[in-house]
Amino acid sequence: MSNKTQPSATEPSPSALALLPLGIFLALFIGVGVYLTLQGVDFAFYQLPAPVAVLPAVVVAILLSKEKLNKAIEQFLRGVGHSDIIAMCMIYLLAGAFASVAKATGGVDATVNLGLAMLPASMILPGIFVISAFIATAMGTSMGTIAAVAPVALGIAQTAGMDVALTAGVVLSGAMFGDNLSIISDTTIASTRSQGCQMKDKFRENIRIALPAAIAAMALFLFSSTPTDLPATTQIEWLKVVPYITILVLAVSGMNVFVVLSLGIVLAGGIGLIATETYDLTTYGKDIYAGFGNMQEIFLLSMLIGGMGELMRRQGGLAYLTQLVSRVIRLFSKQHSEGQNLRASELGIAGLVSMTNCCTANNTVAIIVSGGVARELAEENGVTPRRSASLLDIFSCVVQGLLPYGAQALLLGSVFSLSPLEVVSHSYYCLFLAVAAIVAIFLKHPSSKLAAA
Repeated sequence: MSNKTQPSATEPSPSALALLPLGIFLALFIGVGVYLTLQGVDFAFYQLPAPVAVLPAVVVAILLSKEKLNKAIEQFLRGVGHSDIIAMCMIYLLAGAFASVAKATGGVDATVNLGLAMLPASMILPGIFVISAFIATAMGTSMGTIAAVAPVALGIAQTAGMDVALTAGVVLSGAMFGDNLSIISDTTIASTRSQGCQMKDKFRENIRIALPAAIAAMALFLFSSTPTDLPATTQIEWLKVVPYITILVLAVSGMNVFVVLSLGIVLAGGIGLIATETYDLTTYGKDIYAGFGNMQEIFLLSMLIGGMGELMRRQGGLAYLTQLVSRVIRLFSKQHSEGQNLRASELGIAGLVSMTNCCTANNTVAIIVSGGVARELAEENGVTPRRSASLLDIFSCVVQGLLPYGAQALLLGSVFSLSPLEVVSHSYYCLFLAVAAIVAIFLKHPSSKLAAA
């Protein structure tokens, strides 16, 4: 008997009960919104703020801890202060400040005018998808891409009389496509390192699945790109467009997202001070702070989710998911042929990272947590390292792009003034990517032995 499923002294014992807080949060966050929608309440999903909905779940997570109360609270605070959570929150603040200052100084209007002048009416949505995908591939971050593109996309959608929720879904789709394929993305780094393969090999495996999904999504966006009121463009104010052009250029160059957004804030404010007589330093400071305030809800929710996720991890919730998938795969592998075992293992890897991502709401963390078990499953059943790395990245991307409490949907919901559920309901690329990946699993492909030859 293998003892790999037995926890060590430092590993939490698997526990299904540890996942209860996540269920409570989803029941409140989604359930209340759905119920109020059926009752005909306007803006139903705004009636119970998400940070409030997660509070009972946090309390339950603390009560479920076997540690003393002070220790459990300390673990919660460690999750709140995790570097990934703090990084996301800083991006929220900088993105909010940039959007606020750029709007106040006329940068958004000028950039929208430029976009309308450059894009044919029938290509607005596919164009936004391509721009988002290109920037995300260059930057290696979907969050930075959304922060840069979302304000402009919103302005174009409102000016052209297009579906705002669909436009948000297009930005999300392009950002997730680029983040999934980028060589410098943290998900790419985590998946390739955990599976022991080269980034270029993972990219080749990944692109075969992602490209058909992107083409399908662009075709859908093309047929959906029907502006009702596309106004005539005015003279392009190039000076006010400079902050956005600068952000795009720096993003493509691979500069750190924090530096990119900070420079964007400085440029947008500086141009406002130069080009607008009524714009002064006091107004500039107030606009930055107003941008911070606009991100308050997702800032708080991200921190609370991070703390709750850490408690669930320490109480064995993620270990339970890992153990469950491992048992199913090993049971299946004893009863079926080699080809079926290969498919079962790949589906198991996909299911493992998907469930972990649902619990952590962070695709990079999900890959790191499930990477060791995924590699073990791959080695036992002949799945190539590049294939397992690709599946980890793809399915974490799919889930992250469909989570209404994921950072990407929350940021877009804040910028577009939409419910995160409205945003993810238009994340068509992620749906197409899931279908393409599942189809790929059931198609014939080389085993690790053949690939190594």
